[in-house]
Amino acid sequence: MNNNRVVITGIGAISPNGSGIAEFLNSMKLGRSGIKYISELKDYNFFCQVGGIPDIKNKTSTKTFEEYQLTEADLSIKYAVLAGLEAWSNAGLGIPEYFSETPNNDAGAIIGSCFGGLEIFTRKIYPLVSSGHVKNIGSQTLEQWMMNGSVAALSRILALANQTTANSSACATGTEAIAMAYDRIKDGKAKIMLAGGTDPYSPYVWAGFDSMRLLSRRFNDCPEKASRPMSESANGFVPSAGAGVLVIEDLEHALERNAPIFAEIVGAAVNSGGQRNGGSMTAANPKRSAECINDAINQAGINGNQIDLICGHLTGTKADSSEVTIWKNALKLNNKFPYLNAPKSMIGHMIGAAGAVETIAAVLQLHEDCVHPSINCEDLHPEIEKIWDKNKIPQKNLHNAGLKYVAKAGFGFGDVNSCLILKKFE
Repeated sequence: MNNNRVVITGIGAISPNGSGIAEFLNSMKLGRSGIKYISELKDYNFFCQVGGIPDIKNKTSTKTFEEYQLTEADLSIKYAVLAGLEAWSNAGLGIPEYFSETPNNDAGAIIGSCFGGLEIFTRKIYPLVSSGHVKNIGSQTLEQWMMNGSVAALSRILALANQTTANSSACATGTEAIAMAYDRIKDGKAKIMLAGGTDPYSPYVWAGFDSMRLLSRRFNDCPEKASRPMSESANGFVPSAGAGVLVIEDLEHALERNAPIFAEIVGAAVNSGGQRNGGSMTAANPKRSAECINDAINQAGINGNQIDLICGHLTGTKADSSEVTIWKNALKLNNKFPYLNAPKSMIGHMIGAAGAVETIAAVLQLHEDCVHPSINCEDLHPEIEKIWDKNKIPQKNLHNAGLKYVAKAGFGFGDVNSCLILKKFE
């Protein structure tokens, strides 16, 4: 069985606080929130009237959508294609001739989503069907709203002929997709994989969370303060949309073509808690979450105290304290603590895209040797302050942080877990 080294050679992000890696990185360093007031949510009588919507309205994206016949596509597909093409480009890979008959058998994609297709369904398909105008739907609509539409679109553009799959595991989707791509390359079944997650903006996507009273509702008049992971005054997560895609590559293949290398993936694990022993549809089985983290660490061949930064799943809900406890127990921490931060404080909860975009945030911190701030947690939750060194939860960007290993995990509805261990490339 092969045990190839796996590296990250390209990254692309479409996020509420930055569309494109340069803008995204700058916003994360500055602690700039992408959360805005959304009048449409008020029109629909949402309790939560804030959220994160990426800005993709520019000449470049319009040209891309026109060129690849995606003008009417679901937003999840548009987000993923923009992020995927950015990742592919900054990995130094060329886009093949669109009508070339030579597929790339060594390259594939695993890009997940929780609600991909729902945006175009509510915008176009349902109104036409309910009004009796089925004939006006169009011959391309099906491919522009199916769950694997993002993977199919990128496969068509880039001639990807290895595994091309869409996964869906709630909020663990993005990190799970990367773990699956990592396994495929480690086992020698592919040389290059695009991996990540995407989810669209649509009030119909967010309505269920609002009705469950899971969303923040106290900060409609100050949106940038609404997403408050690890804060005592947090009262729910802030929904958002976007996509994150990474190029995962066999190290030898990357070196042969002199590719840029952002980080190495040295461990990955996926499991479920079975909705037992404290686990449920909406809560994690803490023992199995810790075991997922431990499995990834063991695969990396390190000890928990070697982790320098945890890029948490932390959402701004009552689950934050439980998650911090899980990290402490899994890493067997006593006196020495790694840095801990929450990307969602600036970008909200991107659902199926969350794990991928936050992994990109982790990769950038490792590559730049910095730790971005967690904003809006100046009133750190007392339960977290009891078990973690508050000086290791920075509220300003830290330079020269001395990072070597970073852990990133995703925990999702259905009691599912996924964890990645990233290492500074040497």
